[in-house]
Amino acid sequence: MLSDRRSPQVEAFVQQDWKGVGRYGTVGLEFALSILFGLFGGQYLDKKFGTHGILTLVGLGAGLGAGTRAVWRALKSANREAEAQEQQARDERKKFNEHGDGKH
Repeated sequence: MLSDRRSPQVEAFVQQDWKGVGRYGTVGLEFALSILFGLFGGQYLDKKFGTHGILTLVGLGAGLGAGTRAVWRALKSANREAEAQEQQARDERKKFNEHGDGKH
C-alpha cells in the first residue's frame, strides 16, 4: 500500500516552488500596473494643466522605468537564489566525496 505522505525532501522542494511562484508571480502584474499608473497619472495631469500630452509621455516613461526596475530586481534576486542553491549543492557533493563516496 502506498503512503499518502511525501518525503521531507519532496515537501521542501514543493514548498520552495510555491514560494517562488508567490515571490515572482507578481512581477508581470507589477510591471503592467507601473506602466498603467504612469500613463493614467500623466493623462490626468495633462488634463489638469493643459499640457497637451507632454505629461502623458513623461508618466508613461516613468511607468516603463519603474516596471523595468521591478523586473530587474526580480531577476537579480532569482539569480542570487540560484547561485546560493548551486553553492549548497557543491558543498554537499564535496562533503559526500570527502567521506569516501558515502562508505564508512
